[in-house]
Amino acid sequence: MSRKGEGERRAKRRLAVIGLGMAAKPHVLSLRDLSDRVDVVAYCTPSAERRQSFSAAHPDLTVSGDLEAIFADRSISAAFILTPPYSHRDLILRAAAAGKHVLVEKPLEASVARARAAVEAMEQAKLRLGVVLQHRFRAGSRRLGALIGTGELGPLVSGSATIRWWRAPDYFAQPGRGMKARDGGGVLLTQAIHTLDLFQHLAGPITRVAAFAKTSSLRKIDTEDVVGAAITFSNGAVGTIDATTVAYPGFPERIELACERATVVLAAETLDVFYKDGRHLHEEGPESKSGGADPMAFSHEAHRGIIADFLDALDEVRDPAISGREALKVQLLIEALLRSAESGRAVEV
Repeated sequence: MSRKGEGERRAKRRLAVIGLGMAAKPHVLSLRDLSDRVDVVAYCTPSAERRQSFSAAHPDLTVSGDLEAIFADRSISAAFILTPPYSHRDLILRAAAAGKHVLVEKPLEASVARARAAVEAMEQAKLRLGVVLQHRFRAGSRRLGALIGTGELGPLVSGSATIRWWRAPDYFAQPGRGMKARDGGGVLLTQAIHTLDLFQHLAGPITRVAAFAKTSSLRKIDTEDVVGAAITFSNGAVGTIDATTVAYPGFPERIELACERATVVLAAETLDVFYKDGRHLHEEGPESKSGGADPMAFSHEAHRGIIADFLDALDEVRDPAISGREALKVQLLIEALLRSAESGRAVEV
């Protein structure tokens, strides 16, 4: 499909942000950076307390508690949904009925079934649905994706994803945090989902898993916070997944790909490629501390990139890079890991 002219493509869009919890911070920063492209009509939450604290921190932004008015406003073409997972499907269905495109924070929903219902509703309404899995938009991730695309690394032989993070007691002190009824899942769905999405995006589809999962004694939650798994990829390569939030003080997540002609290590945003002919590519990325006590201790640049791509997708009448349909892939993987852990058997993804 041909691209529109730059002037037309860059026309401002009116949008609303729904949900003002912890995830709002990088969105606010990104939308400020993109103010030449967007007009944020309102930042909306039903919580009077959150409206008050948000207004105090951002006195120049419009805050609302009237969700009905947002869906009724035909001048608003898109909604950013930053609410807890179990609310996503219903809000997306309302957006589809109101004719609004949606960018939703991860996970797409708490289960594959609910996520698929949201995807299908938006597809039937011929609207765009994007999901915030922003690690694909980090510079190191994009550089590695380009290298893999050239074929110079050779086929994958073995791959691993390691997410050894820490979440402090005050994180779980918030009502419902870490509980299935609020979050839908534990370390896989809430924390490791970003790395697992990027892992499959770079290494290729994971087709079979044999997993173990448990809830540690460190916190009173009913979701998993320790997971280990053996995996196989569609090309026959094998590997592992190691995900936890009990590893104090928290370490940068790592993706390692051993290919026929080189081995790659992507540690958060820093990339190393060790070629078998002796070359070594090193690209230092910005420091990320989101694996530690502060989940939001990272640059908003990747969020800005995914939001810019979403706006481009609307202007160019195409799917965003990480569409709802694309985001189903990592949720299928996560459900397979949990199903394997529960059954004690290897399962197909």
